[in-house]
Amino acid sequence: MFAELIYSTMEKIAVFPGSFDPFTVGHEEIVRRGLKLFDKIIIAVGVNPVKKEFLDTDCRIRFL
Repeated sequence: MFAELIYSTMEKIAVFPGSFDPFTVGHEEIVRRGLKLFDKIIIAVGVNPVKKEFLDTDCRIRFL
């Protein structure tokens, strides 16, 4: 019973990592669909030094 009580109060959290350069309608759709399955989605903006950036990291974060 104690384990059920803890489980029922835990949030389901997903992490969605990517460069998001830029964040597209497709990315937004994935997040919207994911919110039907998870309580919270953390969008993790990464930096890929191999790729040439279209937008700098701070700009990509602001657009989210």
